[in-house]
Amino acid sequence: MQVLGRNSPCGRATIVAALALFVGGCAALGGGSKGPPPTYDLTAPRDFPRAGRAPRGQLVVAEATALGALDSDKIVVRPAAGEIAALADAQWSDRLTKLVQARTIQAFENASRVRAVGRPSDRIAADYQLLLDIRAFEISVPAGPAAEVEISAKIVGDRSGRIIAGRVFRATVPASATQGSAAVAALDAAFAKVAADLVLWATRII
Repeated sequence: MQVLGRNSPCGRATIVAALALFVGGCAALGGGSKGPPPTYDLTAPRDFPRAGRAPRGQLVVAEATALGALDSDKIVVRPAAGEIAALADAQWSDRLTKLVQARTIQAFENASRVRAVGRPSDRIAADYQLLLDIRAFEISVPAGPAAEVEISAKIVGDRSGRIIAGRVFRATVPASATQGSAAVAALDAAFAKVAADLVLWATRII
């Protein structure tokens, strides 16, 4: 067996080859230098008609519920009926259930139609609680493509625990693409429609 010295031509070539293999192996294991996908947020609607009465009632908005596919920071796309996938080039800034809760609260604040609104942890002496269940929040390819948002809402008396009213809100907005900023813009527009309708409905009741 021949032992190669570090300073010999063959020894230097062997070391360089070994380093190349090591670096290549590390790149393969680490998935290369590709960074995280762009992060996107939702927008709370701001433009509401003037209320015909003074703000009344105090409301807490619980964190929304959803099935596992929607209860994450993944942006869901439906390539075909019965199929669910996630966009590889985009993600939400938080879990969708928390994001919907936060932007719904902001929508109520922007409308100025209730005396106070917040989360259950804010210790508001609430008169009502709003429960949200996200049924759909996705880019549907068979639909056009289009952004589809569907949220079930229930208003519950905070002291009685009784459901006072309930309604399902749905909006569909055409999407110019099924990925990236174009897909997110369509989802944001669909959510804004749902959130605005929800606020106007709820404030007529409370």
